[in-house]
Amino acid sequence: MTYKVAFSFADGKTLFCNVQNNELLLDAALRSGITLPMDCREGVCATCQGRCESGQYTQDYVDDEALSASDLAQRKVLSCQTRVKSDAAFYFDFASSLCDNTCPSALQGKVSQVELVSQGTAIVQVTLDEQNSGLDYLPGQYARLQIPGTDLRRSYSFANAPGSNSLEFLIRLLPDGAMSNYVRDRCQVGDVIQFEAPLGTFYLRHVDRPLTLVAEGTGLSAFLGMLDQIAAKGGCGQPVHLYYGVRTAQDLCQLARIEAYSQQIPGFRFVPVVSEEQADWSGRRGYIVDHLDAAALAEVPTDIYVCGPPPMVESIKDWLHGHSLDASRLYFEKFADSSV
Repeated sequence: MTYKVAFSFADGKTLFCNVQNNELLLDAALRSGITLPMDCREGVCATCQGRCESGQYTQDYVDDEALSASDLAQRKVLSCQTRVKSDAAFYFDFASSLCDNTCPSALQGKVSQVELVSQGTAIVQVTLDEQNSGLDYLPGQYARLQIPGTDLRRSYSFANAPGSNSLEFLIRLLPDGAMSNYVRDRCQVGDVIQFEAPLGTFYLRHVDRPLTLVAEGTGLSAFLGMLDQIAAKGGCGQPVHLYYGVRTAQDLCQLARIEAYSQQIPGFRFVPVVSEEQADWSGRRGYIVDHLDAAALAEVPTDIYVCGPPPMVESIKDWLHGHSLDASRLYFEKFADSSV
């Protein structure tokens, strides 16, 4: 069964596509060349939020940080989790020009290196096939990787800057995650990896103010790409502060690489924060918000980039609001680990 769906936008334009029974609205839009803004595809970030004006639908998973009970009552939806059950119409509060009819490319490469970089994190390096060389993306964006031997896909930020045929992905190894099990048990050099890229609206903008980068866990990945690019240019003319939060000191990774930024980026400062009490850790403890400097941020307007789980991102937003700090140049990406 096929349903006809209308997409209306803030500039008054309307686009149409056919949606197959049980097909996700976002997938149907992309298949039809309507590139709705998106990031996580996990029902968490709310980048793909719209409102159903007419028709019937269901939603798979919607995080309560993405849509509140009030939002749901107003028929707000996440297109990455929505499945229509009839002809329908949806409204999106942005211009149709953002849907530039340019779908992410379907690409292929081979695993060229797998390295365990902490007790629960690995870096997987994928070398692009010759016909896919020269992939353009913005530091901070991500790719959707298909897990070999399955139809499952997972999203990971690029952990290096564009400009080479090798891509790096920082992957958290969950106890029983599909990608985690593949990387831990089966991944070998030479494995073929199929993926879509580039994706996402979280990326480094033009730098004309100091930068504060806040990462938790493998949220560090997006910032490694940004910092690689800044380092390659010899800096950005502004101070750059990286806050990196983890549960234990053993979860910290890429420390030598981060330390090298101190020599490559003038004004670079690194602040690792460990949340659990550990006798062998003499650095900062607690949560990242406990170590942000409200007075310094109030004195000098700063661009703030945040990447991590939804609770951490929300804590940063609440902290800024509580200190009456300008959040107009706050850029963030929420991600949720998939345990299946």
